[in-house]
Amino acid sequence: MRTSEISRKTNETQIEIKLDLDGAGKHEISTGVGFLDHMLTHLAVHGLFDLTVKAQGDLHIDVHHTVEDVALALGQAFDKALGDRKGIFRMGDSFAPMDETLAHVAIDLSGRPYTVVQAEWHTPYVGNIPVTLFPHFFESFAVTSRCNLHARILYGRDDHHQAEALFKAWARALDSATQFDPRRAGNIPSTKGTL
Repeated sequence: MRTSEISRKTNETQIEIKLDLDGAGKHEISTGVGFLDHMLTHLAVHGLFDLTVKAQGDLHIDVHHTVEDVALALGQAFDKALGDRKGIFRMGDSFAPMDETLAHVAIDLSGRPYTVVQAEWHTPYVGNIPVTLFPHFFESFAVTSRCNLHARILYGRDDHHQAEALFKAWARALDSATQFDPRRAGNIPSTKGTL
């Protein structure tokens, strides 16, 4: 069973996450940030991950700490559930259209965190999340999941559609990268012999 449970508590947030990489998209998500809940629902449904996320944060200040810490805890959950990463495809990518928008995400579960996000936004917020937090969300996830993540919005007009397409593409890319490669025969997918 490739599962994990993460508990992260700071003076700013309290977060509990349960993850099953080989799930069916079942989800229970409550972060106090409505648009983040919406995006994490896409992660579960389109990545076919069973995912529970419960977060309480200092929302009386703003959403920054909650969004950031959920990403950090979620990355930890993926890292723990992946274990030694033997036998996985390791790399995956996906395009996701959303009406007039097209997004693309490529992931390498290489053990080496790095992030590139290319997106042009048209408004300062989507829901109650500043658009500057979307790159930071993916950067935080990449650090703790130990993955290389490239995300880009090729084009679009509506920022809600752009964010949604980005998260759908991320979900599908993660699903591809975390799956077992039957030809790998349980070996580490690296010339180094370790990830």
